[in-house]
Parts: sequence; structure tokens; C-alpha cells
Amino acid sequence: MKQKFVVISAILMLVVSTLACGLPSISSLLDANGPVFQDNFDGVKQTWGTGTDADSSVEYLDGGLRFTVHTPKFFVWDGPNHTSYDKVHIEVTAKNNSADADAAFGIICNQVISDNSYYFAVKANGQYAIAKTAVARDDLFLTNDDQWADSDQITKNAASYLIGADCGNGTLILYVDGKQIASVQDSSYEKGKVALFALSSTEEDGADVTFDNFIITDQK
Repeated sequence: MKQKFVVISAILMLVVSTLACGLPSISSLLDANGPVFQDNFDGVKQTWGTGTDADSSVEYLDGGLRFTVHTPKFFVWDGPNHTSYDKVHIEVTAKNNSADADAAFGIICNQVISDNSYYFAVKANGQYAIAKTAVARDDLFLTNDDQWADSDQITKNAASYLIGADCGNGTLILYVDGKQIASVQDSSYEKGKVALFALSSTEEDGADVTFDNFIITDQK
């Protein structure tokens, strides 16, 4: 049965300028001009908002940005800046520390406000979703008839996942470990901020994921 996650916690974001730290590319889709933004979360330039409360935390830890969610059915997101991006490809490595294989994590794009955005979710049990959020509405899964979908191309219980997302021209594409998992069409939000998220299930174990090597490039 599909789970709806309508409680959202946003870690306070810092108002910062876009930065590129000149690290080697992790994407085969980089254009000739290089990345628009990238961060390896080494903590030298901390552009992401961090904080901890009773429900969740986002902190720089062990060379990554670690999201932990303690409350069941809770969604926490965080972004690097207030820049509005359009027609971009986003990639991040997600190390799954969660004991609960039903916990989800991934990428947000075209975020107009906190409740208006797209997100690309992956679970360690091999499930995925491309979803749309809207003010005062339950999240709408644009894939698999508004349900979580299973993919044999997503390795179950892997130590980490390379998650990719295309956002632009009304096309949303999810990639995992270099493989295209799903593609949908939706033009509700043409551009917006980007972010990362973690999503706990109904289990008490919560969600725990460490993100690394985050990169945004213009689509060709």
C-alpha cells in the first residue's frame, strides 16, 4: 500500500551564492563548460543549512552531509542555496545507513516553494518514485499509477547508490547507478531550487543516509 508523507520539516537554509569547488567530475553528462554547482561536503565551505531537533537532523559528518530522521513517516529536506535552476541534470552519491529498507532518499528539483516541487525517491528495497508536491495536497506519484514501483535495475541493500535526475523541458528522468529507471512528462514547475531529502517509513528505525559528490550540470 502506498504511504503518503505530508509532514515536512525544512532545515533552515542559508542564503549563499552559487559555488563550484573545481572537483573532478563524477558525471558522464557534464557539458564543456563544467558544472553549474558542485559540493563534496568536505565541510570547508558549508553552504547547506544544518541543524538537529527531536524529529531529524542534517549535519556535516565523516566527509558527507548526513540526514537522519527519527520520527516515523517524516520528510526532511535541505538545499545549498536559493538559486533557481532550469534544464539541469543532478547527481549525488547516497550512502544508505538505514536499518529500515523501506526508508527513502533522493533529489528534489524545480522547488518553487517548499510544498511545490518534484522529487526522485529511491529505497534500498529496490523501489522508486518520481513525485510532485503541491500546497495542501497529498504527494502525487507520477510513476506507476501513483504507487511505489519495483525495479530490478536497483540493487537491493547496496552500500551506496549514484542517483541522477533530469529536470527540464517538461521531462523528468530518474537514474540509479547510471541506468535510466523511469521517465515522465510534467510541466507544472518549469524551474526552481534543488535539494536533497530523506524520508522515514512507518518503522521506528527511521531513515539515515549520507550524501556525497553532489553536482548540477546544464542539460545539453
